[in-house]
Amino acid sequence: MRFGYNTNGFAHHRFEDALAILAELGYRSVAITLDHHVLNPFEPGLPDRIAETRKLLEKLKLRCVIETGARFLLDARRKHQPTLISPRQEERKHRLEFLELAVEIASELNADAFSFWSGTPVDEMPFSTHMDLLVEGCRRLSEIAAGKKVRLAFEPEPGMLIDTMVKFRELHERVGQRNFGLTLDIGHLHCQGDVPIVDHLRRWKDWLWNVHIEDMRRGVHDHLMFGEGEIDFPPVLHTLKEIGYSGGVHVELSRHSHDAVNIAKRALAFLAECEGSGRESIVR
Repeated sequence: MRFGYNTNGFAHHRFEDALAILAELGYRSVAITLDHHVLNPFEPGLPDRIAETRKLLEKLKLRCVIETGARFLLDARRKHQPTLISPRQEERKHRLEFLELAVEIASELNADAFSFWSGTPVDEMPFSTHMDLLVEGCRRLSEIAAGKKVRLAFEPEPGMLIDTMVKFRELHERVGQRNFGLTLDIGHLHCQGDVPIVDHLRRWKDWLWNVHIEDMRRGVHDHLMFGEGEIDFPPVLHTLKEIGYSGGVHVELSRHSHDAVNIAKRALAFLAECEGSGRESIVR
Protein backbone atom coordinates (compact mmCIF):
# COMPACT_ATOMS: atom_id res chain seq x y z
CA MET A 1 0.00 0.00 0.00
CA ARG A 2 0.99 3.60 -0.56
CA PHE A 3 0.18 6.44 1.81
CA GLY A 4 -1.45 9.36 0.04
CA TYR A 5 -3.33 12.59 0.65
CA ASN A 6 -6.48 14.13 -0.83
CA THR A 7 -6.04 17.49 -2.56
CA ASN A 8 -9.24 18.73 -0.90
CA GLY A 9 -7.03 19.08 2.19
CA PHE A 10 -4.88 21.63 0.30
CA ALA A 11 -7.75 23.90 -0.76
CA HIS A 12 -5.72 27.09 -0.32
CA HIS A 13 -2.66 25.91 -2.29
CA ARG A 14 -1.95 25.92 -5.98
CA PHE A 15 -2.54 22.39 -7.22
CA GLU A 16 1.03 22.03 -8.48
CA ASP A 17 2.46 23.27 -5.17
CA ALA A 18 0.31 20.80 -3.24
CA LEU A 19 1.65 17.89 -5.31
CA ALA A 20 5.24 19.01 -4.79
CA ILE A 21 4.77 19.43 -1.04
CA LEU A 22 3.16 16.00 -0.65
CA ALA A 23 6.02 14.36 -2.54
CA GLU A 24 8.59 16.21 -0.42
CA LEU A 25 6.88 15.01 2.76
CA GLY A 26 7.13 11.42 1.57
CA TYR A 27 3.66 10.62 0.24
CA ARG A 28 3.54 8.26 -2.72
CA SER A 29 -0.01 8.79 -3.90
CA VAL A 30 -2.49 11.62 -4.27
CA ALA A 31 -6.28 11.60 -4.41
CA ILE A 32 -7.07 14.38 -6.88
CA THR A 33 -10.45 15.97 -6.17
CA LEU A 34 -11.52 17.71 -9.38
CA ASP A 35 -12.65 21.22 -8.49
CA HIS A 36 -12.72 24.80 -9.71
CA HIS A 37 -8.95 25.13 -9.42
CA VAL A 38 -7.99 21.45 -9.87
CA LEU A 39 -8.34 20.06 -13.41
CA ASN A 40 -11.82 21.53 -13.79
CA PRO A 41 -13.21 19.56 -16.75
CA PHE A 42 -15.52 22.42 -17.76
CA GLU A 43 -12.76 24.98 -18.32
CA PRO A 44 -10.86 25.43 -21.61
CA GLY A 45 -7.34 24.08 -22.02
CA LEU A 46 -8.04 20.82 -20.20
CA PRO A 47 -5.87 18.58 -22.45
CA ASP A 48 -2.81 20.76 -21.81
CA ARG A 49 -3.45 20.81 -18.06
CA ILE A 50 -3.83 17.04 -18.00
CA ALA A 51 -0.57 16.59 -19.90
CA GLU A 52 1.25 18.93 -17.49
CA THR A 53 -0.19 17.07 -14.50
CA ARG A 54 0.83 13.71 -15.91
CA LYS A 55 4.42 14.92 -16.36
CA LEU A 56 4.48 16.38 -12.84
CA LEU A 57 3.14 13.20 -11.27
CA GLU A 58 5.79 11.18 -13.09
CA LYS A 59 8.51 13.59 -12.02
CA LEU A 60 7.39 13.46 -8.39
CA LYS A 61 6.87 9.67 -8.51
CA LEU A 62 3.27 10.02 -7.33
CA ARG A 63 0.48 7.59 -8.20
CA CYS A 64 -3.06 8.99 -8.21
CA VAL A 65 -6.76 8.32 -8.01
CA ILE A 66 -9.45 10.68 -9.29
CA GLU A 67 -12.07 11.90 -6.80
CA THR A 68 -15.36 13.54 -7.78
CA GLY A 69 -16.68 14.85 -4.47
CA ALA A 70 -16.19 18.60 -4.98
CA ARG A 71 -18.87 20.42 -3.03
CA PHE A 72 -20.00 23.18 -5.39
CA LEU A 73 -18.48 22.43 -8.79
CA LEU A 74 -21.77 21.59 -10.51
CA ASP A 75 -24.09 23.86 -8.53
CA ALA A 76 -22.90 27.00 -6.75
CA ARG A 77 -25.86 26.99 -4.35
CA ARG A 78 -26.40 23.30 -3.46
CA LYS A 79 -23.65 21.17 -1.98
CA HIS A 80 -22.91 17.95 -3.90
CA GLN A 81 -25.83 18.50 -6.30
CA PRO A 82 -27.03 17.40 -8.79
CA THR A 83 -26.46 13.63 -8.54
CA LEU A 84 -27.23 10.37 -10.29
CA ILE A 85 -30.44 10.16 -8.23
CA SER A 86 -31.72 13.70 -8.81
CA PRO A 87 -35.43 13.82 -9.71
CA ARG A 88 -34.97 15.66 -13.01
CA GLN A 89 -33.43 13.84 -15.96
CA GLU A 90 -31.42 16.87 -17.05
CA GLU A 91 -29.84 17.06 -13.61
CA ARG A 92 -28.86 13.39 -13.66
CA LYS A 93 -27.49 13.92 -17.15
CA HIS A 94 -25.35 16.82 -15.94
CA ARG A 95 -23.81 14.68 -13.18
CA LEU A 96 -23.20 11.82 -15.59
CA GLU A 97 -21.54 14.15 -18.10
CA PHE A 98 -19.22 15.36 -15.34
CA LEU A 99 -18.41 11.79 -14.32
CA GLU A 100 -17.73 10.84 -17.94
CA LEU A 101 -15.29 13.75 -18.29
CA ALA A 102 -13.67 12.71 -15.01
CA VAL A 103 -13.25 9.15 -16.31
CA GLU A 104 -11.40 10.59 -19.30
CA ILE A 105 -9.07 12.47 -16.93
CA ALA A 106 -8.50 9.29 -14.92
CA SER A 107 -7.63 7.43 -18.09
CA GLU A 108 -5.19 10.09 -19.28
CA LEU A 109 -3.45 10.14 -15.88
CA ASN A 110 -3.37 6.33 -15.65
CA ALA A 111 -5.14 6.63 -12.30
CA ASP A 112 -5.33 3.59 -10.04
CA ALA A 113 -9.06 4.17 -9.53
CA PHE A 114 -11.93 6.59 -10.03
CA SER A 115 -13.97 7.37 -6.91
CA PHE A 116 -17.59 8.57 -6.75
CA TRP A 117 -20.72 8.21 -4.60
CA SER A 118 -24.53 8.10 -4.84
CA GLY A 119 -25.51 11.53 -3.62
CA THR A 120 -28.26 12.51 -1.19
CA PRO A 121 -31.96 12.30 -2.12
CA VAL A 122 -33.71 15.67 -2.39
CA ASP A 123 -37.23 14.35 -3.01
CA GLU A 124 -39.70 11.90 -1.51
CA MET A 125 -39.29 9.06 -4.01
CA PRO A 126 -38.93 5.64 -2.34
CA PHE A 127 -35.53 4.06 -1.84
CA SER A 128 -36.23 1.50 -4.55
CA THR A 129 -36.80 4.22 -7.16
CA HIS A 130 -33.61 6.03 -6.19
CA MET A 131 -31.74 2.73 -6.31
CA ASP A 132 -33.05 2.02 -9.81
CA LEU A 133 -31.80 5.41 -10.98
CA LEU A 134 -28.43 4.85 -9.33
CA VAL A 135 -27.99 1.39 -10.83
CA GLU A 136 -28.81 2.78 -14.26
CA GLY A 137 -26.23 5.55 -13.89
CA CYS A 138 -23.55 3.23 -12.50
CA ARG A 139 -24.01 0.73 -15.30
CA ARG A 140 -23.73 3.46 -17.91
CA LEU A 141 -20.60 4.85 -16.26
CA SER A 142 -19.11 1.36 -15.94
CA GLU A 143 -19.52 0.81 -19.68
CA ILE A 144 -17.77 4.07 -20.46
CA ALA A 145 -15.00 3.41 -17.94
CA ALA A 146 -14.43 -0.11 -19.24
CA GLY A 147 -13.67 1.31 -22.65
CA LYS A 148 -11.05 3.54 -21.04
CA LYS A 149 -9.70 0.73 -18.81
CA VAL A 150 -10.61 2.72 -15.70
CA ARG A 151 -11.68 1.03 -12.44
CA LEU A 152 -14.67 2.56 -10.67
CA ALA A 153 -14.42 2.65 -6.87
CA PHE A 154 -17.80 3.51 -5.35
CA GLU A 155 -17.78 5.11 -1.88
CA PRO A 156 -20.54 4.60 0.71
CA GLU A 157 -21.02 7.99 2.36
CA PRO A 158 -22.89 8.91 5.57
CA GLY A 159 -26.07 10.82 4.81
CA MET A 160 -26.26 9.67 1.19
CA LEU A 161 -28.48 7.04 -0.41
CA ILE A 162 -25.72 4.42 -0.17
CA ASP A 163 -24.25 4.93 3.26
CA THR A 164 -23.71 1.42 4.66
CA MET A 165 -21.98 -1.72 3.46
CA VAL A 166 -25.30 -3.57 3.37
CA LYS A 167 -26.64 -1.09 0.82
CA PHE A 168 -23.38 -1.14 -1.10
CA ARG A 169 -23.57 -4.91 -1.38
CA GLU A 170 -27.01 -4.62 -3.00
CA LEU A 171 -25.73 -1.96 -5.40
CA HIS A 172 -22.63 -3.97 -6.26
CA GLU A 173 -24.69 -7.05 -7.04
CA ARG A 174 -27.15 -5.14 -9.21
CA VAL A 175 -24.54 -3.22 -11.20
CA GLY A 176 -22.63 -6.45 -11.73
CA GLN A 177 -19.69 -5.07 -13.72
CA ARG A 178 -16.11 -6.29 -13.39
CA ASN A 179 -14.74 -2.75 -13.16
CA PHE A 180 -17.22 -1.65 -10.46
CA GLY A 181 -15.41 -1.84 -7.13
CA LEU A 182 -15.11 -0.03 -3.84
CA THR A 183 -13.66 2.98 -2.07
CA LEU A 184 -13.65 2.26 1.66
CA ASP A 185 -13.45 5.23 4.00
CA ILE A 186 -12.21 3.99 7.36
CA GLY A 187 -13.83 6.82 9.27
CA HIS A 188 -17.17 6.29 7.54
CA LEU A 189 -17.23 2.65 8.58
CA HIS A 190 -16.72 3.62 12.21
CA CYS A 191 -19.24 6.49 12.00
CA GLN A 192 -21.94 4.22 10.56
CA GLY A 193 -21.26 1.39 12.98
CA ASP A 194 -20.03 -0.86 10.18
CA VAL A 195 -17.62 -2.70 12.47
CA PRO A 196 -15.34 -4.51 12.94
CA ILE A 197 -13.61 -2.52 10.21
CA VAL A 198 -11.13 -5.29 9.49
CA ASP A 199 -13.97 -7.67 8.59
CA HIS A 200 -15.05 -5.38 5.75
CA LEU A 201 -11.47 -5.07 4.51
CA ARG A 202 -11.24 -8.85 4.31
CA ARG A 203 -14.73 -9.30 2.86
CA TRP A 204 -14.13 -6.83 0.01
CA LYS A 205 -10.41 -7.37 -0.61
CA ASP A 206 -10.94 -8.42 -4.24
CA TRP A 207 -12.95 -5.26 -4.99
CA LEU A 208 -11.05 -2.76 -2.83
CA TRP A 209 -9.38 -0.23 -5.13
CA ASN A 210 -9.19 2.92 -3.02
CA VAL A 211 -8.99 3.72 0.72
CA HIS A 212 -9.71 6.96 2.57
CA ILE A 213 -8.48 7.34 6.11
CA GLU A 214 -9.01 9.76 9.00
CA ASP A 215 -10.21 9.59 12.58
CA MET A 216 -13.90 9.80 13.49
CA ARG A 217 -16.40 9.26 16.29
CA ARG A 218 -19.38 6.91 16.23
CA GLY A 219 -22.45 8.56 14.76
CA VAL A 220 -20.74 11.88 13.91
CA HIS A 221 -19.64 12.47 10.32
CA ASP A 222 -16.74 14.78 11.09
CA HIS A 223 -13.31 14.03 9.60
CA LEU A 224 -10.85 14.36 12.48
CA MET A 225 -7.08 14.41 12.78
CA PHE A 226 -5.65 11.10 13.94
CA GLY A 227 -5.84 10.77 17.71
CA GLU A 228 -8.90 13.03 18.02
CA GLY A 229 -11.46 10.25 17.41
CA GLU A 230 -12.05 6.68 18.48
CA ILE A 231 -10.46 4.47 15.82
CA ASP A 232 -7.67 1.99 16.53
CA PHE A 233 -5.55 2.25 13.40
CA PRO A 234 -2.76 -0.36 13.65
CA PRO A 235 -5.17 -3.29 13.11
CA VAL A 236 -6.56 -1.49 10.04
CA LEU A 237 -3.14 -1.02 8.46
CA HIS A 238 -2.02 -4.53 9.40
CA THR A 239 -5.14 -5.98 7.78
CA LEU A 240 -4.54 -4.00 4.60
CA LYS A 241 -1.11 -5.60 4.47
CA GLU A 242 -2.56 -9.00 5.28
CA ILE A 243 -4.99 -8.89 2.34
CA GLY A 244 -2.26 -7.68 -0.03
CA TYR A 245 -3.80 -4.28 -0.69
CA SER A 246 -1.42 -2.40 -2.98
CA GLY A 247 -3.35 0.82 -3.67
CA GLY A 248 -3.40 4.21 -2.06
CA VAL A 249 -4.42 4.91 1.54
CA HIS A 250 -5.44 8.55 1.25
CA VAL A 251 -5.74 10.91 4.20
CA GLU A 252 -8.95 12.95 3.82
CA LEU A 253 -8.96 16.08 5.98
CA SER A 254 -10.65 18.71 3.82
CA ARG A 255 -11.47 20.95 6.78
CA HIS A 256 -7.81 21.19 7.78
CA SER A 257 -6.62 23.11 4.71
CA HIS A 258 -5.77 26.16 6.80
CA ASP A 259 -2.84 24.16 8.25
CA ALA A 260 -2.36 21.76 5.35
CA VAL A 261 1.40 21.30 5.37
CA ASN A 262 1.71 20.70 9.11
CA ILE A 263 -1.34 18.41 9.17
CA ALA A 264 -0.07 16.37 6.22
CA LYS A 265 3.32 15.99 7.87
CA ARG A 266 1.79 14.85 11.18
CA ALA A 267 -0.62 12.49 9.44
CA LEU A 268 2.14 10.69 7.56
CA ALA A 269 4.22 10.33 10.73
CA PHE A 270 1.19 8.88 12.50
CA LEU A 271 0.44 6.35 9.77
CA ALA A 272 4.08 5.29 9.50
CA GLU A 273 4.22 4.74 13.26
CA CYS A 274 0.97 2.76 13.23
CA GLU A 275 2.16 0.66 10.31
CA GLY A 276 5.11 -0.58 12.33
CA SER A 277 3.31 -0.77 15.67
CA GLY A 278 1.21 -3.43 17.35
CA ARG A 279 -0.60 -0.91 19.49
CA GLU A 280 -2.50 2.30 18.99
CA SER A 281 -0.23 5.25 18.30
CA ILE A 282 -0.78 8.80 19.44
CA VAL A 283 -0.09 11.99 17.48
CA ARG A 284 2.54 14.10 19.17
